[in-house]
Amino acid sequence: MNLQKLEYLISKEEGAKLDFKAELDITSQSGKKELAKDIIAIANSHGGRGYIIVGVRDKTKEILGMTSENLNEERIQQILGLRSNPPINIRVEYFMLEEKRVCVITIFRSYKQPHQMVQNGAFYIRRGSTTDVARREEIADMFQNGGLINNEQIPLLNMTIDIYSKELIKKYLERMNLKGQEENNTLLCTLGFMHYDKYEDKLCPTVGGILLFCENPQLYIPSLGVKIFDRTSGKKKIYQIDGNIFALIDKTMVHLEPHGAYYPIEAIEEALCNALLHRDYFDTTRSVVIHLRTDKVIISNPGSIFGNERLSNLYHQYNPRRRNGWLYEKVIQIDDQGRFLKQETGMSYIKKLCKNVGSVRYINMKKINLFKVILPGIKIEE
Repeated sequence: MNLQKLEYLISKEEGAKLDFKAELDITSQSGKKELAKDIIAIANSHGGRGYIIVGVRDKTKEILGMTSENLNEERIQQILGLRSNPPINIRVEYFMLEEKRVCVITIFRSYKQPHQMVQNGAFYIRRGSTTDVARREEIADMFQNGGLINNEQIPLLNMTIDIYSKELIKKYLERMNLKGQEENNTLLCTLGFMHYDKYEDKLCPTVGGILLFCENPQLYIPSLGVKIFDRTSGKKKIYQIDGNIFALIDKTMVHLEPHGAYYPIEAIEEALCNALLHRDYFDTTRSVVIHLRTDKVIISNPGSIFGNERLSNLYHQYNPRRRNGWLYEKVIQIDDQGRFLKQETGMSYIKKLCKNVGSVRYINMKKINLFKVILPGIKIEE
């Protein structure tokens, strides 16, 4: 970092990746804990590098300088190493501003999220300028970003594998040249379709498994369906679409066929496939929702863009990071119609399909973990 960069940071307001401290006490246990907690929270928060600037007052940006002589990189690394799991990569630098010594702690972008406080087991995150304990869904998101879990492979411990269609499993195994292996539970657990609960000594299905091999998974997890709000007639009508992931697409598109003269149907199908495939299956409170209006179609799904990807970056990537990578591989193997495998990325393909109709908008709502695609309607001539 150089002095110009530091002056720029001081001109900014505190946020998820920037924290100002008038002073820092690392001589007491409570001071060490607070420092580690703040660094962990910044490392766990979305975005690139983060910074803690010591010796500057937050609100007024008054340069106070440092009074502590013990604030050095080796000491801070030691404090952090004893309290964060996994370790966090930082750098400590000193600058002179207004003849006063200011310390800058740089927290490098982490690819090992989530970081946990060893002493109390808590996961911390920044909410604006405040350090807070991470919520359940935030912790789950961090685990998935770090490649430690796949949320579509969550075991459904209160259910049995009887809810699976043996015919659908048989069809998949035959396609994968595993004919006759339908009763091989070890193989099915390895593939991720089942989970062995050693405490209850029983097999149970997974979220991804019921999406692929259950005739009606919405009986067990209602949020796995698609909800349509149709306002095209001037009066709101609500439709609930149920079935496995392929049936959801087929049934939804059949319902939309009568509107084919007014909307870019192929683009809607592509957006729907993306929504079902990349939604956040940890969120069991919201479904994929389609709003049909006379001038536009809005498709929203729980699950903002996966990881730290920027919306603008996804337009030009042919192999982006995907949420639900396990599910993505399986639906490609099963899908006879090739709906999930396009030569182009979904976002650019949708824009191409709507080129002669109107503009397409993508809204990534990170704070509420929601993603929306807004497609144009074809104007009806009077």
